[in-house]
Amino acid sequence: MAIVKMQKLGICALNRNRKAILETLQSMGIMEMRLEDLGETSDLSEKDTQAARSKYEKRAACFEDALTLLKQYPGGKTGGLFSGKESLERSVYQEAIRNRHQFNVEVADLLSAERKIQECGVVIQKDENLKESLTPWRNLDIPMSMTGTRKTSVLIGTLPGIWSTEKVLATASGSLSEPAAVFCEILSSENGMTCIWVLCLADEERSVEESLRSAGFVRPSLPVTGIPAEVIAGCENEIREQKQQIENLKDRIASYAGERENFRIMADYYRTRAEKYRLLGQIPMSRNVFFLEGWVPAAQAERIGQFLSGKYGAFVETEEKREDEIEPTLLKNNRFAESAEGVLESYGLPQHGKVDPTAVMSVFYVFFFGMMLSDAGYGIVMALICSILLLKHRNLDHGLKRFLKLFFFCGISTAFWGFMYGGFFGDVIDVVAHTWMGVPADTVVLKPLWFAPLNNPMRLLIWCLFFGIIHLYTGLGIKGFEMLRDRDITGFFSDVVSWYLFLTGLILMLLPTDLFHSISGMTFVFSDGVSVSARVCAAAGALMILLMSGRSRKNWAIRIALGAYDLYGVTGWLSDVLSYSRLLALGLATGVIANVINMMGSMFGSGPAKVIIFIVVFLLGHTLNIAINALGAYVHTNRLQYVEFFGKFYEAGGRPFAPFQTMTKYIQIKEEK
Repeated sequence: MAIVKMQKLGICALNRNRKAILETLQSMGIMEMRLEDLGETSDLSEKDTQAARSKYEKRAACFEDALTLLKQYPGGKTGGLFSGKESLERSVYQEAIRNRHQFNVEVADLLSAERKIQECGVVIQKDENLKESLTPWRNLDIPMSMTGTRKTSVLIGTLPGIWSTEKVLATASGSLSEPAAVFCEILSSENGMTCIWVLCLADEERSVEESLRSAGFVRPSLPVTGIPAEVIAGCENEIREQKQQIENLKDRIASYAGERENFRIMADYYRTRAEKYRLLGQIPMSRNVFFLEGWVPAAQAERIGQFLSGKYGAFVETEEKREDEIEPTLLKNNRFAESAEGVLESYGLPQHGKVDPTAVMSVFYVFFFGMMLSDAGYGIVMALICSILLLKHRNLDHGLKRFLKLFFFCGISTAFWGFMYGGFFGDVIDVVAHTWMGVPADTVVLKPLWFAPLNNPMRLLIWCLFFGIIHLYTGLGIKGFEMLRDRDITGFFSDVVSWYLFLTGLILMLLPTDLFHSISGMTFVFSDGVSVSARVCAAAGALMILLMSGRSRKNWAIRIALGAYDLYGVTGWLSDVLSYSRLLALGLATGVIANVINMMGSMFGSGPAKVIIFIVVFLLGHTLNIAINALGAYVHTNRLQYVEFFGKFYEAGGRPFAPFQTMTKYIQIKEEK
């Protein structure tokens, strides 16, 4: 409906009230702060609050980590996207804040337990790896560090491939001139590797080892000195102890599950504190006073000034904006139009002094979306889902709530156009009646209230183009309204009235032609007076465009050339009008696919088992169809607004109103007005 008028306020107050005033403004969420660099020559200074801000950000992060950890335990899952914020009484919030030190201790203990679980996991992984590496040596009954006795030597290692005891002995004693006193034991042979240990005389150790190395013998690099079986048993015991400790730690963490609500409160509390200290560090101040400047809705400016003056003794005055300053944009619309504000915001907000097109756009948006999806069953499903979500989740994010409201209205529009076209989940009523109820195949059970587009698509195309012309004319009319409001009478006649005359004249000249009759099948016969009036309007409009479009130029030749170029822009209007044929295309696509799904489900016959097949095909097919075509309707409806409608008048450039407010993620405090 309108853009909220904004007022710039300046606040000066004593430093001792600085935190209280900021907390008050933050809880109100009604003032956008304007902060500027003081410069080197300023007599004012800024307080260094980085340490406090970092402390609160760190604490908020600790509570976030704790909440993330508790999601793994029973009761940790939330409602997800549609959970919304929890509404709390201020007394509950204040009670949690008073106990914040206790919650800090609990979170520290919880996170400490998680760190210990991770440490236990590291120990378990280390022991598992050691067990796996010692498994081939399990049968070795001497320590891995054993090198022999005074007269004997022990060689422990691996040989590539699969070896027998005889082959190892032959290789080990191959370089000895006399029969060797060598003993060998195969410990394991797997994965292309043989683990062995060899006992020989100390004097012959060098020769034996050289013979074995020539065959690929390698000593193990394991960090173990004891008997492998005993080391493995020790690893298994330690793994059991670590797993038991993990279970105890998990029980300890789970014991804090009941504190989730308090942890959420504290996460939001510390996040809010961090934001307050961020602003505190940017506020200019002198030794005794500080200064604030920012934007508030003009209707609230006086009330805010009186409140701050009465409670904190602050000096509050209204200020005029500078020439290079752009006030923030805050939209105010009724409940229906408000649902489409997100569509406008995604394109760009209007600047102050311009028209807020949300109210007009919302009507066309819902209207065109319904024409594109155009199935009563789909519309009812959409409206029901959105209404259930809105009723069940009262504290949804504002943007998500607007989105659901918009799709609720789009669902109503879709249901309306579905009944107008005679589509309810395609032709499912007719299919069921013909297949299972014995109704003759040529009988239409659900008749359209208007006409069936599949039977007469050209008729629907003409209506789509007609609605498109209304849409474009409305956009041009808004442009004319802005010009009249700005007292640009010349621009109103040369840029708006001229195009109304020219385009209307061309349309009236086209309707009675054979070309239009061959396309639409419709016949228009105008009286001579109407025909002459159409030609006069077209000629007058063309002449006005030709002579006045380049009115800013003094050279008449350039002015005429610019006018001729603008007159050529009628081709752009033709392109814009034809863009509305997508209303026909998407509407037909939805109906045709829905009918094909019903046909596929009923093609197996009318037996009892065939009913189950039909239901399965029906549910899967129509779910996919509504998802795909609802997305298509959303995208193409946006395009009609952004390109065709906004292209006629709208200039974005406004910046959103971003008030200093409580930065909450989980809770919403019920404030007293």
